[in-house]
Amino acid sequence: MSAQQFVGLIWAQSRAGVIGDGGGIPWRVPEDMAHFKATTAEHAVIMGRKTWDSLPAKFRPLPGRRNIVVTRNSSWSEDGAESASSVADAVARVGDDPVWIIGGGEIYRSAMSIATHLEVTEVDLDVHGDTGAPEIPAGWTAKAGEWQSSRVNGTRFRWVEYGKATQPS
Repeated sequence: MSAQQFVGLIWAQSRAGVIGDGGGIPWRVPEDMAHFKATTAEHAVIMGRKTWDSLPAKFRPLPGRRNIVVTRNSSWSEDGAESASSVADAVARVGDDPVWIIGGGEIYRSAMSIATHLEVTEVDLDVHGDTGAPEIPAGWTAKAGEWQSSRVNGTRFRWVEYGKATQPS
């Protein structure tokens, strides 16, 4: 990874930090799916194999993006995806181009130390889940948008952008 490379992590989480349950997202907020699509369009996306498997077949690979899947299985292969043995390997394949890490929990935790940007959707729900968001370490500053309500079901959500705090020279 070059010193200037943009490495963004993007996820949606409940009030308690749940990001998934049983291989799916435990809420429906179409506005956030549109935000995800617009944010990651034309960029490489890196995901774990479980995240790849959780995508509906008609959306695999994610269109308009270079799909890189991190897997421990060296013989894993799927049409439209490249496999990588680690997050570092996947990011290195992208070169200096911007890249988005799109999940899941283990992949986010592996990538947090090299992230330059976080794009987090806060979903105003209490839900059960088996996968949690990574902890955001000290040194990040947040810029939160206004709370909105989904036009489909009224679920409240907001987008929060995190950047690394600048250190005085």
